[in-house]
Amino acid sequence: MIKRGKLEITKDILEIIYNNKNSIKPTPLLRKSNLSSTRFKEYYTNLLEKGFIQELTDKDGTKYITLTEKGFRFLEKYKAITTFIDEFEL
Repeated sequence: MIKRGKLEITKDILEIIYNNKNSIKPTPLLRKSNLSSTRFKEYYTNLLEKGFIQELTDKDGTKYITLTEKGFRFLEKYKAITTFIDEFEL
């Protein structure tokens, strides 16, 4: 089994949010990210600080995580890079 690198984990977390109609609660995101709660918290905090994701609270007080424009751009660029790598068989 190959370990995921930092970029791949970041991409995976952002993709999970994106694939859930850009709105997911923290606990399902933790479960789907396949990380320990400690590692997840590190990535989650980092993504918040860097502006890739944001926390929104609805009128009932339920917290949701959504991608920011920067998060969407990261996914676009990541896909372009992996397409380039695959195209040239690197």
